[in-house]
Amino acid sequence: MDARTPLWKILVVDDDPRICRLLAHDLGREGFLVDTASSGAEMHQHLAANRADLVILELKLPDDDGLGLVRHLCQAATAVIILTGRADPVDKVVGLEMGADDYVTKPFDTRELLARIRSVLRRRTQDSPAPAHLLTAHFAGWTLDLAGQQLTSPAGEHIYLTRHEFQLLKTLVRKPNCVLTRDEILAVVTGRDSYPYDRSVDVVVGKLRKKMVGNADDGGLIKTVRGVGYKFAVAVQFVSRQSLTS
Repeated sequence: MDARTPLWKILVVDDDPRICRLLAHDLGREGFLVDTASSGAEMHQHLAANRADLVILELKLPDDDGLGLVRHLCQAATAVIILTGRADPVDKVVGLEMGADDYVTKPFDTRELLARIRSVLRRRTQDSPAPAHLLTAHFAGWTLDLAGQQLTSPAGEHIYLTRHEFQLLKTLVRKPNCVLTRDEILAVVTGRDSYPYDRSVDVVVGKLRKKMVGNADDGGLIKTVRGVGYKFAVAVQFVSRQSLTS
C-alpha cells in the first residue's frame, strides 16, 4: 500500500458472497479497509457501530428496497456507489437523483470500479465541511451555509437538499450572473462527463427550483440560458461564519 493513501473504510453491501469476497480482496490489496454485509439489516447494524467512508450497494437485496437504502445513506451524508445488476436507465436516473455518487452495472471491471471509488472519495474530501471561518452565502433573503451544507429560507425554514442539489446551488452562488454550461455543472455536481441527451442537470435544477420557489419553471433565481445552461440571477453576499458568531 502507498503510504500516502488514506485508510478509507468501505462497506460492500451485496447478497452475492462472491462479489463480497472479490471486492474485499481486490480493494484490500489497494489499501482500503473493507467490510461486507449481505442485507439491508446487516448494513444498518454495521453502520450503527462502525464508520464507513463509502458504501458500495447492490439494489437487489433480499430484505430491503435498495433505493430506500440509497435515500437513507444520502440523508446521512454517506458516499454511495450503486453496484447492481439492474441496468434499467430509470433505476440509474432515480439512484443518481436520490444522491448516489455513481452508478455501476454488473458485470463490471474492477479497475474501473477502483478508479470510480477514488474519484468519489477525492471529491468528497474536497467537498468535506471546512473550519468555522468558511463563508455563508446570502441572496434574496436566503442563507446557504457552505460549511454546514444548510439552506435557510427567508422565513427561517430549513430546506433539505440532496447532495446533488447542494452541490448545484453552491456552484451557482459562487459564480452569480455567470452562465455555466450543463457540462460544467455536471462535472462539478456529479464528477462525471455528460453523454448525449443527458438531462440530469435539468432534473436537479427543476427539483431545486421547486424547493426554493415552488415552481420548477420559475426562473427568478436560477435562469435558463437556452442552448447553453444556467446562471444564478441574483446578487450574492458572502459573510464569514466567525463574524456571524462574534
